[in-house]
Amino acid sequence: MAIQRAETADQARDTVNGWQTDGLSVGFVPTMGALHEGHLSLVRASVAECDRTVVSIYVNPTQFGPGEDLEDYPRRLERDCRAAEQAGADLAFCPADRAMYPEGYSTWVVQEGLTEVLEGEHRPTHFRGVLTVVCKLFNCVPADRAYFGQKDFQQTVVVRRMVRDLNMPVSIRVMPTVREEDGLAMSSRNAYLNEAERRQALCLYRALGEAHRLYRNGERHADALRAAMERVIAKAPLARADYVDIVDARTLRRAESADEQAVAVLAVRIGKTRLIDNHPLGEEFPEH
Repeated sequence: MAIQRAETADQARDTVNGWQTDGLSVGFVPTMGALHEGHLSLVRASVAECDRTVVSIYVNPTQFGPGEDLEDYPRRLERDCRAAEQAGADLAFCPADRAMYPEGYSTWVVQEGLTEVLEGEHRPTHFRGVLTVVCKLFNCVPADRAYFGQKDFQQTVVVRRMVRDLNMPVSIRVMPTVREEDGLAMSSRNAYLNEAERRQALCLYRALGEAHRLYRNGERHADALRAAMERVIAKAPLARADYVDIVDARTLRRAESADEQAVAVLAVRIGKTRLIDNHPLGEEFPEH
């Protein structure tokens, strides 16, 4: 069956409500399009766990800051809908900006604490836009479960907190980061990299691998783990780190000692392209 499409909140909500009235469970995968295997792994996870699956394809302007890549962000709606359909999705929600942010829009979801560090420190308005659009998407697509990727680690933490704090009736499922064969985390922004930048982008994966190796060998001083990651990044001439850190998975606070809740996180600019990645130190490292 061809994938259905909805362009308005009412269309999406009515379809989902109809399924749920029939006793069907609904999974939801919010995306900004430019779908790659990371997104499609979330779609397949939803298809495996739910009776119906919705994918949203919407480049949310409010999570981009001044000078960021809103205008250049890849948009390929028809290709994305075909990919979502092939992965098993039943509905694509593809709203226009006017459907999400009508004239005079002035209501925002703001979270304190968790959004002011890491990404929030370098992109001050980012999470206001993320949480607002995710809240709106959950209202447009009132699914039983929503699927997010571990690569956007801080996003998963702040979305889960929003769902808890605002008593939203949706279960958040966080799925493993999907990586290229050489270990680079899949990202729509990888397409911006030229050949030399693509090679040097592996410094993110290698830095996380070094932190994991030291942690497994008994190193628990977070400063030592940070320094080891920074040394790996420094070997890539095109790389400039926004942050390299070890944080607590629950609070996102900077860790002094690394325990099972510690996560290595980093954001690195390779040329003009900004990439993020992370690894929970208590988990096995994905060797490539």
